[in-house]
Amino acid sequence: MGLDTIALVLIAATAHALWNVAAKYKRGDTLLFVWAYTCASALVCLPIALVLMAEQHQALDGRLLVASVVSALLHIVYSLILQAGYDRAELGVVYAVARGSGPLLTMVIAVTLLGERLGLAAMCGALLIVIGIFVVVGQVFGGAGRLLSPGVFWGVATGTSIAGYTLWDSHAVTGWHLPPVSYYAGTLLLQGLILTPFALRRRHGIAVALRANAAPILAVALLSPLAYVLVLTAMQRAPVALVAPMRESSIVIGSFLAWWFFHEGHLARRILGGLIVLAGITVISLF
Repeated sequence: MGLDTIALVLIAATAHALWNVAAKYKRGDTLLFVWAYTCASALVCLPIALVLMAEQHQALDGRLLVASVVSALLHIVYSLILQAGYDRAELGVVYAVARGSGPLLTMVIAVTLLGERLGLAAMCGALLIVIGIFVVVGQVFGGAGRLLSPGVFWGVATGTSIAGYTLWDSHAVTGWHLPPVSYYAGTLLLQGLILTPFALRRRHGIAVALRANAAPILAVALLSPLAYVLVLTAMQRAPVALVAPMRESSIVIGSFLAWWFFHEGHLARRILGGLIVLAGITVISLF
């Protein structure tokens, strides 16, 4: 992998961690926030997708519509769960657990439902992810009357939704051979359309939500597509097995940013745990 490709992936990882920091700054209505940044992202990405479709003579077909609808629903679930987690727990815990449990659950689903075989290396990688998550979380049990701390619960819930859209999006672009950028733009457009009726039911809160969250909305709307496009570009230059785990360096970056912006504690332990999770993801991806 060339240095320019490595730089692309690391910039993508940083952009991903930064938009999650912006999402943590959200104030007020979660649905309106998700709706607003989704619509803004669609406005950014749709013109690019239309230009690419015209240049490459891509035709619209039923599979693109079906795949985009399913992906939009899965991404809406992911976005709402992620925001609910950030409202209730620390960024450093939710983000690390989500990014670690997502690939782990994807692997489990691929084995149990899709019949893929699991080698010794993959099992070692899964074990590393679990160990790394425990190191990040530190105190798993949240105290009297609670089996799990909120960060663990919301992180695993977010990771489950990540596994869902990852498996579906992978099938769409590899099994159905849909063009990634057009597929992504269509997904964003449909997310916005699906959420709009729910947002209009809260129309009296839209102006307040936009004023309170103007900067986070803009940051997520720009940084999220940027991270995605940079990863796509990197995947055209290097094997996915190398790009995917390097992208998850965002776990370590996210831990540092959570300490910097939100003064969350245990920086050294969380970075160590993030590195262990990253090692596990690398092992799974390479083998």
